[in-house]
Amino acid sequence: MDLKDQLKNLFPDHEVQEEVNKQETENDIWLQEDPILCKYEKRKGKPITILDGYTGAQTDFKKLAKELKIELGVGGSYKNEKIIIQGDYRDRIMEILKEKGFSVKRVGG
Repeated sequence: MDLKDQLKNLFPDHEVQEEVNKQETENDIWLQEDPILCKYEKRKGKPITILDGYTGAQTDFKKLAKELKIELGVGGSYKNEKIIIQGDYRDRIMEILKEKGFSVKRVGG
């Protein structure tokens, strides 16, 4: 008897809900036609990558920032409608955004 059967015995009136696929939740970010600008800067001697130019909802951009930080395993923030990632990860960020369906333009060096 597995856990699901035990739960059915304990709660016979409970209806089981289907699990939501992770792929469905990933594609709910609004995609734009204009490219997102990927810049490299140094602030206080430390390298950062800045993503700018997203015209969608602010919540979508914050969600995208969180996904990038988790995937890269680095710190960063969302300020003034820009995503700031610690370190020079332009190439990897551009690959990730292209896989999600965004068009990306590299600015600077």
